Amino acid sequence: MTKIKETSTNFANKKALADECPEVHASNMIGGQWSLAICCYLINGKLRFGELRKKLGNITERMLTLQLRRLEDDKIVTRTVYAEVPPRVEYELTEVGYQLRPIIEELEKWGKLHKESL
Repeated sequence: MTKIKETSTNFANKKALADECPEVHASNMIGGQWSLAICCYLINGKLRFGELRKKLGNITERMLTLQLRRLEDDKIVTRTVYAEVPPRVEYELTEVGYQLRPIIEELEKWGKLHKESL
């Protein structure tokens, strides 16, 4: 996952659009297949890294780590580390993350209807 240079026109355009349009901002927060999928699994409660990786199937450890960090930076996911041997780390949605539930449920309904119509 490469970052867009903050001095680029592309960065300025994306930022301006996200600033003007709350829908674009929201889409940027959960955009991409992995972020949304992670949120879908965490809607049902806490999961450990390995559990998430198994549920997501084709995701690499590196990509899962990057996505979880980004979601954590955006205050959508929280990471809890337990002082145990071996260390136990759990991920769960924050209060802001749980506010995505109705949106995710509507996306699921729309996705099913659209898929059936094809």
